This record gives sequence, structure tokens and C-alpha cells, in this order.
Amino acid sequence: MPAPYAYGETVRIVRTGLSTSRDPRGQPLPGPDESFDLTGCVVTPRAETPQVGGDQQQARDTVIVGWTVYAPPGHPQMPLRTTDRARVRGVVCDITGEPGDWGHSPFTGTRGPIQFAADRVTG
Repeated sequence: MPAPYAYGETVRIVRTGLSTSRDPRGQPLPGPDESFDLTGCVVTPRAETPQVGGDQQQARDTVIVGWTVYAPPGHPQMPLRTTDRARVRGVVCDITGEPGDWGHSPFTGTRGPIQFAADRVTG
């Protein structure tokens, strides 16, 4: 399926793989990471406005905390999971919240994008 955004970006999704191994307490251990590319994505900066007069403001009006990604529908490894990570413009990000499916357009019947928040990993 060709990407609907001709000049979109590629975002790499990193997913923790499955494993049959268990730790000494019997809890499952994560397997090796798996990854795949989402091509043709629209990537926009996502800002957070700190509370006026709060500790985080420090003479700034907004702070960029990550990106909002609009991925084309129909990728075979969708849906995204909240445990997935995304590499956006070379920066590893956590996917926060549930990815949103825009569904079908009532006007054209075409599928809309899958939207998700990608927060920069810090610390």
C-alpha cells in the first residue's frame, strides 16, 4: 500500500518480542526487540504549556515534549501497542496513551490515519 503522504517521514517502531524464558520467580522475561518501519507519516511537534508561575515555566511559554505522529492506515503490524517505542527523527520515544484510529471518512469512505503521541525518553 503506497503511503498517502508523499513527503511523509519514516518512523521506526520498536516492539519488545515474546520469549518463552522465565526469571527465577517464574515471571516471563522479554524477548529480543522486533522493529518495523511506518513510512509516509506526518510528524508534528507536541508542546506542553507549563502552569503559569509553576516550577517548570522558567520564563518559557511552551516546552516541546515530543511529537504527534499520524501514520497511514493498513500496516500489517498494526495496531500499535502502548508498550511500543518509536524512533522519530533519530530520537527514541515512548508511545503514550492509546493510539487513535480516525476510522473512515463519512464523505469519501477512505481510511484516516492512526494518531499517537511519542514522548522523548529522558533519564
